[in-house]
Amino acid sequence: MQIRKAVITAAGWGTRFLPITKAQPKEMLPLGTKPLIQYAVEEAINSGIEQIVVITALGKRAIEDYFDRSFELEYFLEKKGEIGFLEEIRKLSTLVDVCYIRQKEQLGLGHAILTARHFIGNEPFAVLLPDDIIDSKPPLLKHMVDVYEQYESSVVAVQRIAKKDAPKYGIIDPRTISDHIHEVLSLTEKPEPAQALSNLGIVGRYILTPEIFNVMQVTQPGKNKEIQLTDALQLLLKQQAIYAYEFSEERYDAGTPIGWLKAVLSFGLRNPTYGQELREYLDKSCK
Repeated sequence: MQIRKAVITAAGWGTRFLPITKAQPKEMLPLGTKPLIQYAVEEAINSGIEQIVVITALGKRAIEDYFDRSFELEYFLEKKGEIGFLEEIRKLSTLVDVCYIRQKEQLGLGHAILTARHFIGNEPFAVLLPDDIIDSKPPLLKHMVDVYEQYESSVVAVQRIAKKDAPKYGIIDPRTISDHIHEVLSLTEKPEPAQALSNLGIVGRYILTPEIFNVMQVTQPGKNKEIQLTDALQLLLKQQAIYAYEFSEERYDAGTPIGWLKAVLSFGLRNPTYGQELREYLDKSCK
């Protein structure tokens, strides 16, 4: 079955970016001239997704406004003759069908995804965490869709990490099938380095079969007393196979201030309009 729908999670408090996230959703932090969440939306679209549900929370209204029409702004830009900007903001509201579900309590990634059950129905779907900016062409999610079509099973994205960073990730026990594909034998959420099953950490892209919803309903709270998707996948593994797609492209953890700053610099330096000026400024400042 084709992967037509995607869930984008945007319900977290963004505490690592306080105080700005007291009034500004973390997902709306700028990366170049676009907010973080737009990169996730565009990756979904470029991977064949037709419908997106964004899981939001209190204080996230700016996300809904961003992907909606703004007639006043459109009128202002048209009157000024700013046709390029006018076309750009009109395009935002027509990128893809987007709806919103509010997660009333932050009870973990698994719980956030579970709130989308009625939107997804009985079909496989994608999950994207907008904190993870992955610089890949074709998009990482497109590669994962290809793996799903080959095996018709859930697929997680994994990246090789330092063992010391294991407590930050879900970790898989892999059986390698090819250069990029592994069968998942087991998963653990944020283990201590000595207990890590491997150095392959799960990052914010998933293809999930609809059976995950029944599993998440019986998944007990785990780390941080939250319903962890990794724990639910471990239960799902008892019913069906799960595969991992290992990528090597650059990834930025824009959910942390330092990761976001690295992404801003990297994308800025490659920008054809102001990249050279930024490079010259950095060269001068670092002397």
